[in-house]
Amino acid sequence: MRVQALTLAMLLATGAMVGVAAAQPPQTQAPQRPERPDRPERMSPEERRAARENFEKFRGMSPDERRRIIEDFQRWNELPESRRQELQQAYDRFQRLPAERRERILQRYDRLQKLPPEERQRVMQNYERWQQMTPEERAQARERWRALSPEERAQLGRERRQQEPPR
Repeated sequence: MRVQALTLAMLLATGAMVGVAAAQPPQTQAPQRPERPDRPERMSPEERRAARENFEKFRGMSPDERRRIIEDFQRWNELPESRRQELQQAYDRFQRLPAERRERILQRYDRLQKLPPEERQRVMQNYERWQQMTPEERAQARERWRALSPEERAQLGRERRQQEPPR
């Protein structure tokens, strides 16, 4: 579930979901959210312009890209409202980050997506372990890592991979 939540949060962070939401592709069962304008006359000029741009981007995509986005949009609408609000807040926080920090996050996410599935799973397991650590344990781990030389870090990585059971 955390992997799915992270993936969805990152989709929000890349703007894919927001762009599609503004473009308003055909919806099957999506209830309208009252706090968001759903008609052009209720939108500000800036919101109308953004919706038009997003719709043009959507129309310019390949059928496969549009299908994937519509499926993501439908999954979004199937989420409980509380989860959508939580993810929207995460997206809003992401948007408030400095541009360089957002870019670093997106680059790391892109690298994660390009990893082989077993390596990606290992990264997610490490993330889960990190989340379960206390702030003090995390600080100690960071300090131990900083004290290692680049060669020691590389050796640790090699040893760790050798200890993992074959898949």
